[in-house]
Amino acid sequence: MSSERPSVELCKGIYGLDKVVLREIRGTSAEVYLYGGQVTSWKNDHGEELLFLSSKAVFKPPKAIRGGIPICFPQFGSHGTLEQHGFARNKLWSIDTDPPPFPTNSSSKAFIDLILKSSDEDFKLWPHSYEFRLRVALGPGGDLMLTSRIRNTNTDGKPFTFTFAYHTYFLVSDISEVRVEGLETLDYLDNLRERERFTEQGDAITFEGEVDKVYVSTPTKIAILDHEKKRTFVLRKDGLPDAVVWNPWDRKAKAIPDLGDDDYKHMLCVEAAAVEKPITLKPGEEWRGRQELSAVPSSYCSGQLDPQKVLHGS
Repeated sequence: MSSERPSVELCKGIYGLDKVVLREIRGTSAEVYLYGGQVTSWKNDHGEELLFLSSKAVFKPPKAIRGGIPICFPQFGSHGTLEQHGFARNKLWSIDTDPPPFPTNSSSKAFIDLILKSSDEDFKLWPHSYEFRLRVALGPGGDLMLTSRIRNTNTDGKPFTFTFAYHTYFLVSDISEVRVEGLETLDYLDNLRERERFTEQGDAITFEGEVDKVYVSTPTKIAILDHEKKRTFVLRKDGLPDAVVWNPWDRKAKAIPDLGDDDYKHMLCVEAAAVEKPITLKPGEEWRGRQELSAVPSSYCSGQLDPQKVLHGS
């Protein structure tokens, strides 16, 4: 199903929440809720969903939406004074009708610009003024691009510091048949062992139990191989040195109220992030962090993907 031209449509989603639907000419699509500035759906040209959304996801503010691509700002995880993953994912964003010039090498016509500004409520918890601009775009080939621009608008001369992640939930057919390539031999902080630092082995990462790791100083390209679907997700990132890999597995999944007991089998979070070394902005300074997701057919040779093709190809 293809439309004549790319389109951007504002409509009502679950529980009447506003959402924006992006559609590209070849039939790919994405949905972005203004609540949380959160992508909740990304479909290929066959209409197949590529992002995981929990079977028990709650679309009722102030609860965060479980799945898609939540934005973690100004704090990743629970390492700080704010609520888990900060407050950006619990706020109502606005459509940015007049964004500043946006240098981009993308020919995308299907995109939306959102903005989140500091509120009195935020200020009590995090006493800083900021402007967070987010562009969500669908490329002509169906790639999904998220670009964040965060500016310090403090008038008191004070810098601020933050951590950040695109908490992307990939939809996979079977977590035990998934491999992640591009993080071999790197150092990581293990959140299951009080953030102790370890070094990953030389093999691709596979999953046999709960994983919650922050890989540091990671490459700009990471591949997620879904053996059963013969599909490879490629995550490209810029300005985001870390990569978080998370799956709660069975026991933890049962303890998460808005996650189905078996949902963990069909999800994997690989998150472009800036966690280990927080980012500091002086007043007037702007930070930019970008991720681009693509889904390509896996090229298998005797059951193995050619990693050179995915990780070092175009």
